[in-house]
Amino acid sequence: MKHHHVSRAALLSSTVFGVALLIGAPAAAQEAALVEEVTVTAQKRAQDVLDVGGTLDVVSAGELASRRIEQVRDLATFSSNLDIKEQVPGAMPILTIRGVGLDDFSSTNNPSAGVYVDEVYLASLAQMSFDLFDLERVELLKGPQGTLYGRNSTAGALNIITAKPSTSGFSARAAGSYGNFKAYDLEGMVNLPLSDTFALRFAGKTIQQDEGYWYNRKIASDIGRRDLWLGRVQARWTPNDDLDVNLKVEGQRSRSELGQGEFFGVLPSPSAPGVACPGQPACTDFFGYSDRDGDPFKGDWSGGHFYNIDQVGTALKVDYRMGWATLTSVTGYANFQRSFYIDTDATPLRQTDFIQTDKIHQLSEELRLAGSTERLEWLVGGFYSTDRVRVYNPGFLDDLFNTETLSFADQKTKSAAMFANGEWKLGEQLSLITGLRYTWEEKTDVGGTDDLALVCPGSALTGAPCGSPPIRIASVDAKIKDTNWSWKLGLNWKLTPLTLLYASASQGVKSGGFFSGVATSSAQLEPYDPETLLAFEAGWKTRIPGAGLQLSASVFYYDYSDIQTFIRDTSGALPIQRLGNVGEAELYGADLDVSWRPAAVDGLTLQAGLGLLHTELGAFAASAGVVPAGNKLPNAPEVTFNASAQYDARLNDAWTLRLQGGTRYSDGLFKDALNDPLLRQDSYWSWDGRVALLANEQGWELAVWGKNLGDEQHLVQGVNNGALGVGFRTYNAPRTYGVSISKSW
Repeated sequence: MKHHHVSRAALLSSTVFGVALLIGAPAAAQEAALVEEVTVTAQKRAQDVLDVGGTLDVVSAGELASRRIEQVRDLATFSSNLDIKEQVPGAMPILTIRGVGLDDFSSTNNPSAGVYVDEVYLASLAQMSFDLFDLERVELLKGPQGTLYGRNSTAGALNIITAKPSTSGFSARAAGSYGNFKAYDLEGMVNLPLSDTFALRFAGKTIQQDEGYWYNRKIASDIGRRDLWLGRVQARWTPNDDLDVNLKVEGQRSRSELGQGEFFGVLPSPSAPGVACPGQPACTDFFGYSDRDGDPFKGDWSGGHFYNIDQVGTALKVDYRMGWATLTSVTGYANFQRSFYIDTDATPLRQTDFIQTDKIHQLSEELRLAGSTERLEWLVGGFYSTDRVRVYNPGFLDDLFNTETLSFADQKTKSAAMFANGEWKLGEQLSLITGLRYTWEEKTDVGGTDDLALVCPGSALTGAPCGSPPIRIASVDAKIKDTNWSWKLGLNWKLTPLTLLYASASQGVKSGGFFSGVATSSAQLEPYDPETLLAFEAGWKTRIPGAGLQLSASVFYYDYSDIQTFIRDTSGALPIQRLGNVGEAELYGADLDVSWRPAAVDGLTLQAGLGLLHTELGAFAASAGVVPAGNKLPNAPEVTFNASAQYDARLNDAWTLRLQGGTRYSDGLFKDALNDPLLRQDSYWSWDGRVALLANEQGWELAVWGKNLGDEQHLVQGVNNGALGVGFRTYNAPRTYGVSISKSW
C-alpha cells in the first residue's frame, strides 16, 4: 500500500495563493468570459445557487457522464469535507459530511446524510447501492436539512434528480465503453413526445464485468464480477400551464459478486520471531493462518461471493399551480431485496462467515403548499412514511465455535412530520430565513440470534450437543417512539445581485433504532438513542460573469450530542461491533470552492475545493474501559482537496478535442470512534484523466479515460475482531481505464 504525506500548511497556503491568483486574474483579462447561472432545487423551488444561504455542491449531467460518476461513491471527487466509504467491498456506500456520518452496516438503520431520489427518501442503508444513469443533476447539501427534508438529515442531504420527459422534441442518446478487467457498459435513452402535452422517456443501462478486482487463491479464481441491469420509464403530462404530472417506474437487477477484505491477524507466528503483533503481515489467527503477500486484492477466502439485488420503485409527482400557491404531492414506493455472502474473518476457514438477506418495503407521501407575496416566500407541508425491513442472516462459525447461527430482525417504522419554511424580505437586500419541523416516529423490532447447534459434537457458544433444538442466545421485542423538533434561523444579505452573505443556526435530529447483526446477548440488541446536531454556519458567495469566476466560502461550528457510532461490544460470548451512542462531540471547519473560466484561455474551465475540519469526541465507555475525550470522529479527515481542469480545443468547424483531469486529496483518518491504529488510513492523492474527440454537429464523442491513475490503494473500511484472532481491511478499486463512444440525437 502506498502512502503520501503532505504538509497541511503547505496545502492550505498553496490553495490560498491559487485563489489569490484567481481573484487577481480578471484585472488582467482583455476580454470578458461568461460563467453560467447554476439553478438548483435545494429549497424545494428553482433558484440560482447564489440565492441559497448554505453550502452545496452541484454536479451537472455533463460532468456526471464525462467524469464517469457511476455510483454514489464516485461523488467524493467533486466535494470537499466529504468522505464516502463502502461498508463491504462494492456495496453500501456511507456518506460522511463535515465529519457527520453513520458508521454502521445494519439494514434496519437510516443514513444520517439523507439520500433522496426525485424527492423520495431512501429509508435503509441497503438501498444506497445503486448505479447512476440518465440524470439531470446531483445536489449535495451540507449541514442539517431537517426543516425541508424528511427523516434524519443531520449530516446533510444528497439529491439525485433524474432527467424528465420533455414535449419540446425527440431526443436520444446511446453510449458504451470497454475497459480493463473485461468490463463493458451500455446505456441508452429515448425521449418521445407523443403530443404537445404528453411525453415518455425510456432509459436503461447494463454493466458487465467478467473479471473481478480480487483473486481468491483458495478457488484459484478472480472474484468481484458484475452483471447488472437497470431500467427506467417516465411519463409526463402537462395538459395546461397549471398542472404537471410525472410518473416514474424503475427497476434494478444484479447477479454480481462481492469483493472481500484483506486479512490481518493478532497472534505472533513461530515462523517470524520478533514481529510485533497485531496487524503485521506475519501475524496469525488462532489456527496459524497469515496473509503475507501485501496485496489487498488477493486472499484465501472461504464460501461464496454472490451479490444479488432485485428492486422495483415508483414515484409520482404532481404540481398544481393555483395562482396564489402551488400544491405539490410526491408519492414514493420501493420493493427492494438483496442477498450476499461475506467472509468477515477473511481466512480459508469458516470462522465468522455470514449470508446477509434483506427485504425492504417502503411507502412515503409528501404534500406541500408553496407560494409568495411581496414580502414572503413560504412553504408548508406534511410527510408520512412507513417501511418494513426484514433481515435474515445465517452465520457460519463452524471452525471457530463449532456451530452455525441464525440472526433475524423484523423492523417496522412509521414516521410523520409537519413542516414550514419562510423567507421574509426585511428590505431590498436583507432576508430572514425561518424553518420548523415537528417529527413523530415509531419503530418496533422483533429479532435475535439462534445457536442452531448443527455441528458435532456440539456448540462452543452454548455447550448444546449437535442435533439440539435451536437455542435463542439473544433476543429483542421492543418498541421505541421519538418526537423531536428540527429548526433553522438565518439571515441572507444580498450585497449585490450576484453576491450573497449569509449566517444561520439550525438543528437536526436523527432518530434512534435497533442493531440487526449477529449478537450473543440480548444487551447487544438494546436500542440506541437519537442524536442531535446543533449547527452554526456563515458564508459568502459571489459570481463575476465578466471574469468567468464563481467563489464561495463558509465556516461552521457543530455541537453534536449522543452521536450514533460504532462501539466494540464484548458483553456476549461473541464480541461484535454495533451501533451505540457517544455523549458529545465538537466539530468546526471551513469550505472553500472556486470555479474559473479565464478569459485569456478560451475553452478552459478550472474548479477547486478545499475542506478544513477539526473533530473531537467526548469521553465514552468502551469494552476495555472509558475512552478519554479527544478522539477524532471516524471518516473525518482534517484536510480534503479536490480540483479539476477541462480544456476544449476547437480543431476546426467539425471537431473539438477535450482534455480533462482531476485530483482528490484526503488527509489521514480513522475508521472507528476508538481511533484504532490498525484501522487508520494515511493521507493520499488520487488522479483521474480523460481525452475525448467530439464531432461538433453530429453528436459523436470518442474518449479514452482512466480512474485512479496512480493505482493508489487507501483504506475504505475495516473491522478489528482481535478477541476472535482476526481482522480485515477493505480498499478502494484499483486503476481502471478504457475507451468509450457515445452518440446524441
